Amino acid sequence: MDMNQACDGATAQNADANKNLSTDTQSSNVAADMNNQEQTNDAAITTDNSNSTASNSYGSFGTPIGDCGGAKQEELSIFTALFYGILGGFAALFFPCTLPMIPMTISFFLKGSSDKKTGIKRGILYGFSIFLVYFLLSLPFLFLGWGGNVLNSFSTNVWVNLAFFAIFIFFAFSLFGYYDISLPSSISSKIDSKSGIGSFGGIFFMALTLAIVSFSCTGPILGLVLGNIENAKLITPAMAGFGIGLGTPFALFAMFPNLLKAMPKSGGWLNTLKVVFGFIELAFALKFLSNADLVKQWGFLKRELFIGLWILVLILIALYLLGIFQIKKDATFKSTMTMKVLAVFSIVFAGYLSLDFFGKDIRLVSGFPPPKFYSFFHKEEKLTKGSNERTHDLKGLKVYLYLEDAMKEAEKQNKPLMIDFTGWACVNCRKMEENVWTNPEVNKLLSDHFIIASLYVDEQIALPENEQFETPYLDKKVAKTVGDKWFDLSLRDFKSATQPFYALIDPVEHRILNTPRGYTPDDKDYVKFFRMWHK
Repeated sequence: MDMNQACDGATAQNADANKNLSTDTQSSNVAADMNNQEQTNDAAITTDNSNSTASNSYGSFGTPIGDCGGAKQEELSIFTALFYGILGGFAALFFPCTLPMIPMTISFFLKGSSDKKTGIKRGILYGFSIFLVYFLLSLPFLFLGWGGNVLNSFSTNVWVNLAFFAIFIFFAFSLFGYYDISLPSSISSKIDSKSGIGSFGGIFFMALTLAIVSFSCTGPILGLVLGNIENAKLITPAMAGFGIGLGTPFALFAMFPNLLKAMPKSGGWLNTLKVVFGFIELAFALKFLSNADLVKQWGFLKRELFIGLWILVLILIALYLLGIFQIKKDATFKSTMTMKVLAVFSIVFAGYLSLDFFGKDIRLVSGFPPPKFYSFFHKEEKLTKGSNERTHDLKGLKVYLYLEDAMKEAEKQNKPLMIDFTGWACVNCRKMEENVWTNPEVNKLLSDHFIIASLYVDEQIALPENEQFETPYLDKKVAKTVGDKWFDLSLRDFKSATQPFYALIDPVEHRILNTPRGYTPDDKDYVKFFRMWHK
């Protein structure tokens, strides 16, 4: 296969100028490129193309030979991130920890004011303060250099995931009514004294308290919003939008207090909603525990057990809504028609998840359960633990786990290499593998025309001491694991800290073929990415 062809199929004019790597030395050069961490972009392959610029240079892989894919990856803009945040904040408003706070808080402001105008002013300041809290929480990502590498290290850290698992379990049992989450009395008294102050400082302190107390409900929604943010610089507009979406209703209700009459009063329905959300938080907690298990490869929470526990949670929700069992005795509880409908929905969804045990795809939750090859029963796709494991099968595709091996095989078969920067705790990576790679056209394309190297940036297998190296690209400055090695490569040559991230490489020339791209859930767009190279 001629991998130096232009978009019209002709050989690229600058191909000969770029053949500075001989076939006989490719294997050794791969290892050298991986371990020679003093290499800079000055060593990148140069071209005679006057239109090439540093902006589209990919380190040791040079500049793209061509871009025939037709479909460019859409970048998330500041306004889109802001919009996602606003939607998330508005959705969080209707959670059981937040909804009752609206009439209580606005009523307090109106009663504590000498006139309506002052009450409206203080209510608006309160809404603005909520926005300001979330905005300030995002600033470290801008001013302390908390970039994508820090986000990746944080999200895949075992102890961080275990901590969130414990926190969500704690929140869940609070929603079940076993205890209330409240601040220490000394702090509560200070809040009461501060809240009586009409200054902006006192109002801001109340907004901060709301953000802390309501985190058990708003946390999952905020997590979903940030989970779709790949660029660390967009976290600020996303969190600012979240504050706007959550804080605006407080200002509106202060301006138009008659709207409070339309708000549902607290009662049995709210207790029921809290219990249901308690079960949902248990499901979220399992995801954090699964992340830790996947990264460490402990092997105790594999796919079947994870899905089985989610099914159990859904069944318990249904039984609770039907009144068959209760978390705590509640004489006022009564199963309404709405609850029965929700119970049926919960049972149906549990049945849908059970299809996975029969080999069916459950695309609605793809990315949340562990991958199918991390499983008790899917023997044909099982990935065993240990540094000796260098390949695994994924949906009939042979996937190499080490770049050196994949490069050798690609050169041997004269096929382009697809580098897939992925992660054990990456939800979008699983969505691509389970929803896009299973598409018949995509699957055949990858199987027949490409060699795949899936490089797990959170792989915890330790590198031999003689292969460990210092690097300015990682937060910890030293690459000690296989995952560190791949993440350094992603940051160094591709300037990307996101997963999934795909790059097509000529294994002979070590030349990048076209512009890499990240998460691409549309099958047709993903095929366009390979368009030129499988002709």
